[in-house]
Amino acid sequence: MKIPTERSFRSTLHHPRVAVVIGRWLAIAVAVCFLTGLFSHLQQTTPGWLVIPSRPASLYRVTQGLHVLSGIVAVPLLLAKLWTVYPKLFAKLPWPPNRQALATAVERLSILVLVSALALELFIGFVNTLQWYPWPFPFRQTHYALAWIIVGALLVHIAVKLPLITAHWRRIPEPLPAATTGMTRRTLFRTVAGAGALVGITSVGQSVPALAPVAVLAPRRPGIGPQGLPVNRTAKDAGVSAIGADWRFTVDGPHPLSYTMEDLRRLPQNRSDLPIACVEGWSQGARWEGIRIRDLIQLCGAPEGSRVRVVSMEQGGFYATSELPPEFATDPLTLLALRLNGSELALDHGYPARIIAPNRPGVLQTKWVHRLEVLT
Repeated sequence: MKIPTERSFRSTLHHPRVAVVIGRWLAIAVAVCFLTGLFSHLQQTTPGWLVIPSRPASLYRVTQGLHVLSGIVAVPLLLAKLWTVYPKLFAKLPWPPNRQALATAVERLSILVLVSALALELFIGFVNTLQWYPWPFPFRQTHYALAWIIVGALLVHIAVKLPLITAHWRRIPEPLPAATTGMTRRTLFRTVAGAGALVGITSVGQSVPALAPVAVLAPRRPGIGPQGLPVNRTAKDAGVSAIGADWRFTVDGPHPLSYTMEDLRRLPQNRSDLPIACVEGWSQGARWEGIRIRDLIQLCGAPEGSRVRVVSMEQGGFYATSELPPEFATDPLTLLALRLNGSELALDHGYPARIIAPNRPGVLQTKWVHRLEVLT
């Protein structure tokens, strides 16, 4: 069988201009996905020097929705980009080796790393939205490390291909009929853009309620679940069973506090209209009622600017505890929530009490709370 060469691919769609255009779209999707993913990572692992504000209240809902959306849209863009440039894989390296051969080798290595890491990143990211983890490694740390590998490989690839990118950055006239393909470049661009738009529209409904009816690719849909709100981790999964009459809520601070459920209900109640926004990309607004965390901090005599550790009755898991930095603990929208959408919390939504705070990932909106620890 004759081995194909680069010249065997005569279609005008395998052209640097086509690769540059689709590459631009893919680069934008990767940049948005990386930056929004970095924000999510910093929310969950905040270094001591960084202060994340509690407002805008729906900021995380927007950024994480964009993160998942850009990742999904990147899939057809990556496939189109690979189809456009794959004839280059059959190009022969110069022999004997010279400077050009070295540049070509670096280029191909960067492409190998970039495509492999990006394909793996998109795959495990999509599987994460389904809450399926068929691998032994921790998802969040691996996802974060792969993101930096992708960015590094992308920068190397751009540096090597910069002369070619520059030469084909601007539009050139469409060649006369591409009889060998039956498709013009403009038609290809429209097809790829349409595919990206289609997968985006049919998935973004999990965070944009107006598009929920067409969200056939979304793993979660607004309005489905106990009290009209989706649930990621159920009480059964968390090892939390029915709450006994002897349950008490405590605050460990300068003046320790202890409350029964009836005691909590007698405290001044406040309302916050806030979304639950999960790392899987879905989000939904809800009406929460409960006691302001800042009021509980004041009642126990804690100094201003204290941090608060939230302790759940959840058995094990990565998020059995969370921490509220001062900006969140003192925000008037941050509640120890007892009610959701006008009724007592369902067990799967964190009964008897849970945290709800503005601009926070859902995994940090701790459920089944039974203790606050004031950290000075």
